[in-house]
Amino acid sequence: MRVRDIDVTARSRADAGAVYRLLADGATWPTWSGLGSFALERADPAGGEGVGAVRIFRTWPFTNREEVVEAVPGRRFSYRLLSGMALDGYRADVDLTPDGDGTLIRWHSTFTARRPWMGGFYRRFLGHFIEGCAKGLAEAAAKAATPHP
Repeated sequence: MRVRDIDVTARSRADAGAVYRLLADGATWPTWSGLGSFALERADPAGGEGVGAVRIFRTWPFTNREEVVEAVPGRRFSYRLLSGMALDGYRADVDLTPDGDGTLIRWHSTFTARRPWMGGFYRRFLGHFIEGCAKGLAEAAAKAATPHP
């Protein structure tokens, strides 16, 4: 089966630490990603949302279970899909690179559709969704980092 690839970039005016804080806090995702709801199924060994944590995101008609597989504060946040869509080997790496007075966000995902004829659909559907996530993350981090009068 064919491995599909999605590669999206966005730029935030916020620093990498501010962007990372939103990525690492699943409760914020529904506010900037288009996801419906969040629940923490299993915390990491330290009690948070680091490596080993299992997070559940619900957006009709999907309930996705994702495990955090890499968490490097200010640099990278990675997760893999455990269940929820007809995909195998889904992994997303969100890399943060300082860029002038802000951060370049690169959201890279790979997967294989369980039904080969669905690969193109998932590629387009998830590509559009991930593009919205990257842009929403960039904007939300910039807004959170901006001092309010």
